[in-house]
Parts: sequence; structure tokens; C-alpha cells
Amino acid sequence: MIYAVWVPLLMPFVAVPAARRLADALAPLRAVGLLASTAVGLALCSTLALVLLVVPGATQLSAVAAVGELVKPLAAAPAAVAVPLALAALALLSGCTAAVVRTARRHWVELQRARQSAECSGDELAVLRDSRPDAYALPALPGSPGRIVVTTGMLRALDPAERDALLAHERAHLAGRHHLFLAAAELAALCHPALRSLRAPMGYALERCADEAAAVAVGDRRVAARAIGRAALAARAAEGVRARPRVALAAAAGPVPRRVAALLGRATHRPGVGRAAAAALLACLILSGAAALEATNDLHSSIEVAQGEVPQR
Repeated sequence: MIYAVWVPLLMPFVAVPAARRLADALAPLRAVGLLASTAVGLALCSTLALVLLVVPGATQLSAVAAVGELVKPLAAAPAAVAVPLALAALALLSGCTAAVVRTARRHWVELQRARQSAECSGDELAVLRDSRPDAYALPALPGSPGRIVVTTGMLRALDPAERDALLAHERAHLAGRHHLFLAAAELAALCHPALRSLRAPMGYALERCADEAAAVAVGDRRVAARAIGRAALAARAAEGVRARPRVALAAAAGPVPRRVAALLGRATHRPGVGRAAAAALLACLILSGAAALEATNDLHSSIEVAQGEVPQR
């Protein structure tokens, strides 16, 4: 167990470089699915590995050994190794748990505040009287639907066709529940430092999904590209920035030039690279999961031995 348990902790460092290539190499929807699976899967496996590192050291305490009905010391690792590892793993688990709870609470408070400012209309579209150009998709909350929030400044910055494309973009975020994927990537990043590098590719892939949906909705990829570009220029040229929830996706966010180039067909697609990166990610996920299961099984066998039972093979 002491060897297999390290694989889930090290695998994110191997998987992330391959995952970062997916956003440009694969279709946006497939990239989102693989990035989300990678982030969540690797985060769960690494968290389980930390739990498995805590158990052998914890059983050195007489109270824990009594609860586990251990009649002799756990043979998973020597006490001189197991106890320091358990303390370090426990500290990491506590830090991750606190960060996840704190971040989830912050997101909830931000959404509640944004919801209050958008309650001026019962429709899907909430227009805020603000000269600063901004537009974003406000996720649904229990008891209230999702909203498209747009300022009067943004509406003035675009022509009618571009407004339709912008609203279609934000509507696609709501329909696809893209905020859940973004939140999953952010929470996964709190469980392992290497997974932080997946947040930007995930955000880009989600914006690309909405870009493609907007192009289909208005029937003109050039109009969609122009709307995104003008919205971004208007938002960046404005004085001051409107505060928006971190999980609220906006058309003017992210690497806009890359998105515009993709809409106009100027991006260089490499399907071979995408398939290779996807295969590498799946292999990393399988290896990480298999190692976590092997470490769990080894620990279970060690506990049975410590309880005076003979594990069945």
C-alpha cells in the first residue's frame, strides 16, 4: 500500500500537461467533458490517497486501535514512517476541506448578491442600468431560474444582430449548466495543486461551447465573432469593473482573440494531438483509480491481519 498510494498523488502532474492541449485540439463539448472528468477523477483519487495515508498512523493511537479491534500493530508501514505521513496527510486534508467549504460558501454568497441585483425583472433577461458594459449568465438557484444579466452600457455598445449573438451566447451557458463544470474545476484545484492549471482551459472550452451555440443561433459565424470581439473591447475600455460571481460565465471573458479566430476558422486544429491527449488522460485516470483501489485493498488486508484474521485471497 505504501507504494501504490503515491500514484494518485503524483498522477496529476503527469496528466495536466496533456489535459491543457484538449481545449484547442478537440471539439469544445468533448474537451469540456474530458477536462471535467480529469479534474474530478484525479481530485477524488488524490483525496482518497491522503485518507489512506492517515489510517496507518492513526491506528498507532490506542483509542483508534481499540475501535478497530486491532490485536497487533498495523503492518502497512513502520510506526516511524506511518505517523509522520499520517500527520502530514491529515494537515493536507484539513486544509483542502477548509478551502473547499470556504470557496463553496463564497460562491453561494456571491450568487445570492447577484441574484438580488437581478430581481428587477421576472423574465430570463435582466437589464441593469449601468454605463459599464457587461453581460453574464447568472446560474439558477433553488427556487429561482437562471438569468441573463446585461447592462445598458453593453446593449449600447452592440448593434441588434450582435446583441442577439451575445444573448444567445449567455443563453447557451444557462442551458448547458456550464457553471457546474467551472465550479467542479475550481473545487478540484483546491484538492491538488497541479489541477489549478486546468481552470483556464476549462473556462476557455466552456466559452467556446457557448460561442458555437451563438453562431448556430444567429446563423452567421462572423456576426458571432464580431459580437464577442466588440463586447470584450467595450468591457475592457470601460472605467471600473462590475463585480460578478466567479462561477458566472461572460462572453467577454477569457482569451477572446483565440475564440474569435476559432469562430472564423483561422485556428489550427490538430485532431491527432487531441486524440493522443485524450488517450493519455484516460490512461492516467485508469492508472490513478487502479492504484487507489490497490492501496485500499492492501490496507484492508493489513487491517484484517492486525485484527488476527486471515484475509481471503
